[in-house]
Amino acid sequence: MATRATRATRATTATPSAQPRALRAAPSVLEGFVLHSYAWSESSLILDVFTRERGRLAVAAKGARRPHSQFRSVLLPFQRLQLSLGRHDGKEQDEVHTLRQAEYAGGCPMLAGEALFTGFYCNELLMKLLARQDAHPALFDVYAATLPGLVAAGEAGTQRQQAALRAFELFLLRETGHLPALSTVTLTLQPVQAAGRYRLLPEAGVLAAEPGMEPVFGGDQLHALQAALQLGGYPAALGALQTACLGALAVLRASLRELLVYHAGTAAWRTRQVMHDVRQLLQT
Repeated sequence: MATRATRATRATTATPSAQPRALRAAPSVLEGFVLHSYAWSESSLILDVFTRERGRLAVAAKGARRPHSQFRSVLLPFQRLQLSLGRHDGKEQDEVHTLRQAEYAGGCPMLAGEALFTGFYCNELLMKLLARQDAHPALFDVYAATLPGLVAAGEAGTQRQQAALRAFELFLLRETGHLPALSTVTLTLQPVQAAGRYRLLPEAGVLAAEPGMEPVFGGDQLHALQAALQLGGYPAALGALQTACLGALAVLRASLRELLVYHAGTAAWRTRQVMHDVRQLLQT
């Protein structure tokens, strides 16, 4: 006859709390954006999705390419979705999950023109710099808040669009641990002087710029960027970071491009190359 202790042990083993932690913690519905998709078969797609709760995931949308599939009008880039996935055992980090249901959950107007290429560039950054199954809820919220800022018109609008993109790049680098403190000289740990001139390099971080070095930040620009990055409550504080970026657009573009290429391990961005080819085609 089983003892009371043995029966208690068996009951404990059978309870839901004994299930793998990843399975118990996984929410039934995820908030997400489609970053990229490609054909898996004649009728299905493989999606790279960015979710708030679990980071980047590879998802199989079976039957999504069929003419009457409910997924065809939903699985669009830059649109916030609610996703239900098939169960998994949590043992394989890179496994492909099965999409059970997808519903539209709001989003910005469809991007067009250069804003469309800029949006796909943001998606490419996420795919290159984020590991799978690594959640970044604050970055997810910043991405969702950045997309409307990419829709701009006129010269002033173009500057706002560029500021929104630079702010997103800065926040992404910070979230992935690739951005040094901008108010401190990295090698010496000395504070950045407001009247000084500095460079931002992938291997050396922030360092004092010698004569002839380009592009250079003013110390006051670095202080403004760091102060905005340290504000709490993102994405509500995203406007402060975008305002700080407006004062340093030219140097930010060159410096951040160098950092992103270095940490992503790529020689060029595919979306930028496509945009360049389209511009040449239109000019021709």
